Amino acid sequence: MSKISVRHEHTLDLEESRNRIEHFESYMGKYGAKLVWSGNNAELKGPGVGGGVVIADKVVEITIKLGMLARAAGVDPARLENSIKKRLNGAFHPDGP
Repeated sequence: MSKISVRHEHTLDLEESRNRIEHFESYMGKYGAKLVWSGNNAELKGPGVGGGVVIADKVVEITIKLGMLARAAGVDPARLENSIKKRLNGAFHPDGP
């Protein structure tokens, strides 16, 4: 199992951070994964993938665990990690997504 951890620092309040992370959520939805929210934490669930999202005062942390199904489908962990970082940078840019 491959594990991806991305930590993105920000200066937004919790509510605005949660609004901005919705763009990441829709991106993951394209791959059949969804976020199940409980406050400012979410569990990531999907075929061949698991993990979570934590939104804190100054940081967003995303953890993704790629199972055998995702690896068999050709998901490259390094490319996925870079894509997530790029999307978070865009979402948390001062001018918004």
